[in-house]
Amino acid sequence: MCILFKTRHTHSATVTGGAPTMPVWMIYMRLSVAPLKFSSIFSLLIGVVIFSLPAQPRAQELVQTGRLPVLFDAQERMPGADLSTVSRVRFLMSVDFPPFNFTDQDGRLVGFHVDLAREICAQLKIENKCQVQALPFDELEAAVEMGEGEAVMSGIASSADLRKSFSFTRPYTLLPARFAVNKAARLEGQAADALSGKKVGVVSNSRHEAMLKAFFPAVQVTGFDGYEPMYEALKSGKIDGVFADGLRLPFWVAGTASNGCCTMFDGPYMSDRFLGEGLSIMTVDPENKLVPAFDQALAALSRNGRLEEIYRRYFPYGMF
Repeated sequence: MCILFKTRHTHSATVTGGAPTMPVWMIYMRLSVAPLKFSSIFSLLIGVVIFSLPAQPRAQELVQTGRLPVLFDAQERMPGADLSTVSRVRFLMSVDFPPFNFTDQDGRLVGFHVDLAREICAQLKIENKCQVQALPFDELEAAVEMGEGEAVMSGIASSADLRKSFSFTRPYTLLPARFAVNKAARLEGQAADALSGKKVGVVSNSRHEAMLKAFFPAVQVTGFDGYEPMYEALKSGKIDGVFADGLRLPFWVAGTASNGCCTMFDGPYMSDRFLGEGLSIMTVDPENKLVPAFDQALAALSRNGRLEEIYRRYFPYGMF
């Protein structure tokens, strides 16, 4: 497979060489998008890798330890759609959502979403129609509305407001909340109720703070202005644990910045109310072709293990 970088205003390119002709994925980069500067341990680790309530938010029926939740019924038949009349499928994504989509040290757009888009196109046998285009996050919605792309894959979750203008696939992953605790904390048990009466840090005015207060009212909630001061308080033992998103927390716990102070604890925890319905592909799909086709491909990738394989590639410490 050959990946070409072109400015948005370039309309043609030639691939030469002795190798057999292969489908070309073109990754267009807007000139206005500056390369990311990875300064946090979270981003550095990605570069190395591939760089008690009645309705508890824990989804044990979906999650096997460490594995991606199964969101597609193995017995469900997905109708799919004929994409033979679709001339091209351009996936739009930002470059600032690692490890889902980001630029590596060589300036290449890489990540979970890039690989997933590639697998979707391979599953649908439309590799020669597929492109990935990188844009600033705040331009994605307008770009797909104006016909500059057919689909957005950039961490956008379905909502009632967005569904008025866009169509969404079924979720392909969830973004859970997780606890991490200081290894020196004296806890009785391995479940969240062991944190009752303990100081648990959370980013102030965040959805995780709201979720922590709603589902775990017995903990002593300690708010912080951001992740770094919260992590430092956990590392120094000023608080017993933290409650945060399962995306970045495992990277910090496993990384050098934590100094081996801490460990993941219980969970994962999911909640549509506080964390949304999960990540989906957003499209403008008036003919209702793309969403059924994407759903069929996502279901197939979930069942054949390819989705799990991509997840393991970019989340070596897991989210769940």
